[in-house]
Amino acid sequence: MIVDCAIYRHGHRSEGPEDLSDALDEARAAGGFVWIGLHEPSEREFDLVTREFGLHPLAIEDALKAHQRPKLEVYDDSLFLVLKPVVYEPDSDTVSTGEIMVFIGDSFVVTVRHGEGAPLAAVRHRLEEEPEMLDKGPTAVMYAVSDAVVDHYLEVATELQTDLDELEAEVFQPETGGSRNTASRIYAFKRQVLTFRRASGPLTVPMTRLAGVGQLGGEVPFVHDKARPFFRDVNDHLARVNESVDGLDRLVSDILSAHLAQMSVRQNDDMRKISAWAAMAAVPTMIAGIYGMNFDHMPELHWVWSYPAVILLMAVLEVLLHRLFKRRGWL
Repeated sequence: MIVDCAIYRHGHRSEGPEDLSDALDEARAAGGFVWIGLHEPSEREFDLVTREFGLHPLAIEDALKAHQRPKLEVYDDSLFLVLKPVVYEPDSDTVSTGEIMVFIGDSFVVTVRHGEGAPLAAVRHRLEEEPEMLDKGPTAVMYAVSDAVVDHYLEVATELQTDLDELEAEVFQPETGGSRNTASRIYAFKRQVLTFRRASGPLTVPMTRLAGVGQLGGEVPFVHDKARPFFRDVNDHLARVNESVDGLDRLVSDILSAHLAQMSVRQNDDMRKISAWAAMAAVPTMIAGIYGMNFDHMPELHWVWSYPAVILLMAVLEVLLHRLFKRRGWL
């Protein structure tokens, strides 16, 4: 569905006509641009936009089907950017992703959003309060959307770091060292980090191209040279996000290894305790087994003090074994 449609002249908004062709002609005549926002459009709704703005068929297919990796495609009449906003669900401590597609041309911007996360109404409202930024044309919209998505990455990374700190504290508890479901929680957290990485990692190449830095940097159509510093700022923030994600991934792997090592140590401790108690139980069993044999001629068999002497011997040996195992840390 079409969420919003407006014409921007010199950074100020005016409502566009219902006919998209008239809106585009009016924007070009006034030296401005038209911005159309769509949310999960149907194929019929998007056909109308496609005919009026001449969008490339491959980009149209990507915009309709969604489930794309972040990327930047350059076509003859437009520039196509795919972003994956990330949403953190505090109730379930999970990360989910949506998709935002941005088409820009000489006098138009088309934004397509899939999913409930990262609505663009706040971005549009913020830009409308900065007419000097909007006056820079469609490039300003692409920058503002990218900046909003990447800034939210930083917030999500902070939330994940908090969850990881809680997991770390649980694993290194001196009493228990984590519960039985700690390993499953660690694996679940690692999957959230992987989901986050799939959204932020591939975005590095598009932002590098738009910023004009590195080997991938170069002239990109429909992007003004004066906009490059703004995209460099987004690229710097994205680099911080990717560093945080890499750090989270390494740390959660280390925590998982530490948890498994602690589980192994606890199992070894349990086995030593079981072995110590089994050894202590073997001594009276051995003595009782010897004197339980049905032989007539056995030493001290008919001695009056045989029974209390054997019981005393068992007790002394048990005490000695207990002290020995206690001293060695087996009990």
